[in-house]
Amino acid sequence: MAKAASSLDVPAYVPPVSADQALRISNPASVTSVSPNDTFAAPVFVANGGSPVASAERDPAPSSGKMNAVIVIERGDPVGHEFKVVGTECIVGRWDADNGVFPDIDLDAFDTEAKVSRRHARIRMQNGDYTIEDLGSTNGTYLNRGRRLIPGIPQVIKTGDELIVGKTFLRFRIADQN
Repeated sequence: MAKAASSLDVPAYVPPVSADQALRISNPASVTSVSPNDTFAAPVFVANGGSPVASAERDPAPSSGKMNAVIVIERGDPVGHEFKVVGTECIVGRWDADNGVFPDIDLDAFDTEAKVSRRHARIRMQNGDYTIEDLGSTNGTYLNRGRRLIPGIPQVIKTGDELIVGKTFLRFRIADQN
């Protein structure tokens, strides 16, 4: 008797997407299975102004350290509006009750052109550093006016860094380093 597939059946490992691959896998059925004995080089990606975070550093769960930072709107309306970055993870995006999307930092009221995706970026503390990761947003996430961040690749951020999500310009500050 054939075993029925359950919603809990998931592959044990999916290798990270490299920079030379497209940002999206066009045919998910083409991804082959990987055995636990397969080895992969840990790719390292760096955006302008950011520090690299290798895939080997991304795989473990983020540290349990609590974040204590703020993000301030620098270009948008109203300039100077602050959002607290607390907890262990913070999602930046636009609120959408119809689809059940409730980001920790809701830019809906500050993004009249809807350039910020509903789940645009994630900020979290990883190995003692704050990181930002694009979540596959339509209009991209940029760090210090550098190249567009590759979705799924966290970049280290520090006090004073400029974050651009959609067309909204933000300034990141660690609360105890003002």
